Amino acid sequence: MSLFLALIGRTARLSLRAGGGAYTGLVFFLSVVAVVPFGVGPDMPLLARIGPAMLWIAALLATLLGLDRLFQDDRDDGTLDHLMLSGLPLELVVLAKAIGHWLATGLPLIVGTPVFGLILGLDAPTITLVAATLLLGTPALTLIGAIGAALITAMRRGGLVVAVLVLPFTIPVLIFGVSAISGVGGNGPSTAPFLFLAAFSLASAVLAPIAAAAALRAALD
Repeated sequence: MSLFLALIGRTARLSLRAGGGAYTGLVFFLSVVAVVPFGVGPDMPLLARIGPAMLWIAALLATLLGLDRLFQDDRDDGTLDHLMLSGLPLELVVLAKAIGHWLATGLPLIVGTPVFGLILGLDAPTITLVAATLLLGTPALTLIGAIGAALITAMRRGGLVVAVLVLPFTIPVLIFGVSAISGVGGNGPSTAPFLFLAAFSLASAVLAPIAAAAALRAALD
């Protein structure tokens, strides 16, 4: 258990240090949000209407940044081999690294959501809903991305490949994330999308480490 927690902390620290990966995601998130008003014009009601969807799309793309290095650096310096010999199941290694990556990249996006929401003219209840859906949904995005990161571990340059591999599988999370917010506004049921988001994250926490560990074993053979 101590190794599992230590690995979470190490991954979070390295994500914050190495290449500014975590900050890059946050800056990218802010850039997307800041550009939207220039694209749609100073129509605040329109911005408030599309704001939740824009925040979710920005969070999805920002989450994918840096995922290509999730296992590659450990493979290059031999850390992954040591972890496989440590006695900790590779599935738990994957889960710990995904949690550490989410703490460094996903959590800052949620913390920054109030600021980004105000830029798009969202009211306080909507901002709270967006933050709640991101809290439920971004773990699933990171865990699904971990599978893609494991698949490209054997490649030297796989940054864009991860996005191409992972993006189609994250669409359901995006749909239910936006549906949960729009449903509260009277456009449909809201409870079900929240439950689906939670189910996606829980199922990803179980299945993604298994799939990613299998991909890592294949890459290291």
